[in-house]
Amino acid sequence: MLAPMDTEAVRSFVRAAELGQLRHAADELGVTQQAVSKRIAALERALDVRLFTRTPRGVELTLDGQAFLPHARNIVANVDRAVTAIRRGSRALRIDVLGLRSAQAVVLHDYWRSHPGTALDVVTLKVDDPRLAVAAVRAGDVDASFRSVTDPAALPPEVRMIHAFHSPLELVVGPRHPLASARTVTPARLRGHRIWVPGIAPGSEWAEFYQQLTAEFGLRVDAAGPNFGNEVLLDILADSDDVATLVGSRDRYVWPTGHDLRRIPIAGPTLAYPLSLLLPRENPHPGLRAVVNHFANLAPLPEDTWLPSWATDRPE
Repeated sequence: MLAPMDTEAVRSFVRAAELGQLRHAADELGVTQQAVSKRIAALERALDVRLFTRTPRGVELTLDGQAFLPHARNIVANVDRAVTAIRRGSRALRIDVLGLRSAQAVVLHDYWRSHPGTALDVVTLKVDDPRLAVAAVRAGDVDASFRSVTDPAALPPEVRMIHAFHSPLELVVGPRHPLASARTVTPARLRGHRIWVPGIAPGSEWAEFYQQLTAEFGLRVDAAGPNFGNEVLLDILADSDDVATLVGSRDRYVWPTGHDLRRIPIAGPTLAYPLSLLLPRENPHPGLRAVVNHFANLAPLPEDTWLPSWATDRPE
């Protein structure tokens, strides 16, 4: 069984083969000629073959060396691609969203469609605690995260939070709900109706959002019961004459035609969920600037939009 190969030894072999001289390979790799020679010797011992014949002009590949070269090139290329895939600044821009049907993902998809050459990696960390998202940004696991820390003083100095955009809320009801025929509804008109929002995790930013929302407008937001996912929630709404839920206007939901669900804008005032972006304070990914600029071009919200107290950026 062969010993594990040193990828830098393989890289040294490839460059020596392509340049024909150990000295030139060493200059390009930023090491000494002796280091390149030792690497190649170690590689030859691991493979138990001679890869080069030394000549007055430099080095020439043996038959085994010629056979090994295309595979060695693939090894080096694969290693370089693997490193590029995880290195901040050279890998694809990696942004965390709450869900792939969320407003954040929809807006990012709109951005990507208008900039199709952008290397963009949209991921979901699947964590409720915003501190875990902060830690992921701090560690470089993601370049940015669509999360809000409602107390900015709790952010570590390496991470900052910027306003991204506001997501206006809509009411979703089934065809037998008393509000099903409304074109728009006011928050006051929602009082007394059961608004079911399963999955409000204690300590999450959206838990604080709904707490402030219910206190401000006297709404009945029910988070009881397990969260079996959006499909089950939509099934329940379709069969119910008294249950409604709230969604973001840009959130993407798909349901069977027979459900006949209604998405009703809320106005007077508009209710909006503020979306923030966590990113490194120093050396953010170079692709982030264009994405943030894209947010600035989204349609503004009405002047009377309601936002929670921790959203300091009012809509323009």
